[in-house]
Amino acid sequence: MPLLWTLIVILAIAAIGYWLGRSRAMQSAGHSTRALHSLPGYYGWNVAIWAMAPAFLLILVWLVIQPAYVNHIALQALGDAAQNSGSASLLLADVHRMADQLAAGSAISAEGPTAAAAQLSFAANTAGRMWMSIAAIALALAGTAYAWSRTNAQYRARPRVEAAVRALLIASASIAILTTVGIVVALIFNTIAFFQAYPALDFFFGLTWSPSAGGVNSRLGILPLLWGTLYISFIALLVAVPLGLFSAIYLSEYASPRIRAIGKPMLEVLAGIPSIVYGLFALIVVGPLLMSWFSPTGMLGLGWMRGGTAVITAGVVMGIMIIPFVSSLSDDIINAVPQSLRDGSLGLGATRSETIRQVVLPAALPGIAGAILLAASRAIGETMIVVMGAGAAGVLSLNPFDAMTTVTAKIVSQLTGDADFSSPEALVAFSLGMTLFVITLGLNVLAMAIVRKYREQYE
Repeated sequence: MPLLWTLIVILAIAAIGYWLGRSRAMQSAGHSTRALHSLPGYYGWNVAIWAMAPAFLLILVWLVIQPAYVNHIALQALGDAAQNSGSASLLLADVHRMADQLAAGSAISAEGPTAAAAQLSFAANTAGRMWMSIAAIALALAGTAYAWSRTNAQYRARPRVEAAVRALLIASASIAILTTVGIVVALIFNTIAFFQAYPALDFFFGLTWSPSAGGVNSRLGILPLLWGTLYISFIALLVAVPLGLFSAIYLSEYASPRIRAIGKPMLEVLAGIPSIVYGLFALIVVGPLLMSWFSPTGMLGLGWMRGGTAVITAGVVMGIMIIPFVSSLSDDIINAVPQSLRDGSLGLGATRSETIRQVVLPAALPGIAGAILLAASRAIGETMIVVMGAGAAGVLSLNPFDAMTTVTAKIVSQLTGDADFSSPEALVAFSLGMTLFVITLGLNVLAMAIVRKYREQYE
């Protein structure tokens, strides 16, 4: 039975259990809610939770264990072909691809250990899903029967349901935390593997980025990529900070309620546009527009720009993308400044502009600085705009009209293609990711520290 149908059956059992639990509680109380310890709905939810929770937990554990077991069976079937650790992952990928073909009803033409391992994997997956469905449905029925048998008028259903909801909330928070921990652990182990194959000093202080396909004479210095990342982010902030801050000041201090109700949502729409759309905008609009001005044949005839992909192209478009991050956060922070400060400044004879410059902005400055740092971390982690607007050249240059690249773009390029996953050319992506993670984490921590340390409390 497919997993979707298994979940539907379990939810149906839980729905029936809800009705049964509620009905049994009412019957035991003589159809009078005054004799019940809890409201009737709590009794129904208690039975439904006993139907869903054990079954869903079993499915979750099964889905984690089964792939590892299937891979173990496949490796045993491959035999000597899987002894080479460098090719084991590639062989398993072929096995999974063939097993997917069998699952789709297509025959496989290959023969040998790989085909045999694929057939064993397909059979193990099919049997595992069947037994998982049977066990989960049986467990749901058993949980429903157990909870229903314990339901009576004096049963303390509400505390148990609330405890289950609390456990669900804790599990949700734990998943978010454990996901972050898992990401960090995966980056750390693969980064260690990279530095075992490539010198750390050459990586952190190398001035050349030139990976080779065969792994011969690869030069994997991060400084050109880091320079491109910071350069593009700096130009993006030059665009986003003035426009975003001025927009926030206008919306919070000058705009009428009607204009604010229209303008702020329209400005925040920019945050919902996919980054690939911004990349296309940089490729087909901003790049040619800048070329028409700064190319050798452009209107100014300066000859600064040789192609549409350049640092300034990606920086301008990325700045437009992060305007909502600066404007929305700054607007909220400016609005948090008490009106009494404005009234006091105006009462002393200051104009509105003087009040904004000398009272409102200094009071909101720590929060605005935090908003700018958060926007900077968003710009540093951007990928698609850089890939389509800045080019792919890992060079050190001060000319904003040159093509450059960033850390995120090279992470994508190094993990695509047919490179050996255990080679330094592929593992360097994890080192780049770890470096980027540390930088963005530092910016976020600094932003939160600034906001917390200098936040002024008003009454």
